[in-house]
Amino acid sequence: MASISDIQIKELDKRASGQAFEVILGSPASDAKGEFPLASPKKKDLSLEEIQRKLEAAEERRKSHEAEVLRHLAEKREHEKEVLQKALEENNNFSKMAEEKLNQKMEANKENRTAIMAAMNEKFKEKDKKLEEVRKNKETKEVNCEGK
Repeated sequence: MASISDIQIKELDKRASGQAFEVILGSPASDAKGEFPLASPKKKDLSLEEIQRKLEAAEERRKSHEAEVLRHLAEKREHEKEVLQKALEENNNFSKMAEEKLNQKMEANKENRTAIMAAMNEKFKEKDKKLEEVRKNKETKEVNCEGK
């Protein structure tokens, strides 16, 4: 830690917004050690058992990671299957609804056509009756005109 004698404070100029200071720290002491050691710490010698244990732990981690990846892929495939199944169901439902609507329209058109045809037939029958009456009246007039 630096002592107070190592710090110099210089007042700069006073301003309306406040004062400004310059703080000068002294040079570090020559007996202070650097924060990082120059030599790397020596590794302890590992025994064959420790190496084997570390290899087994690494193998377990690898297997665990592989199992996690496979589980994730299986979930993804399952999700894809579900999405595909849902899409097929929606497509089938849409097709059924479209077919039902088309059948309803065709049935309505058929009923309308039948109703129109029946109305036209009725109209033609009425015209035929009127024509028949006109013919009878005409024949009656001709018979009456011949008989006089």
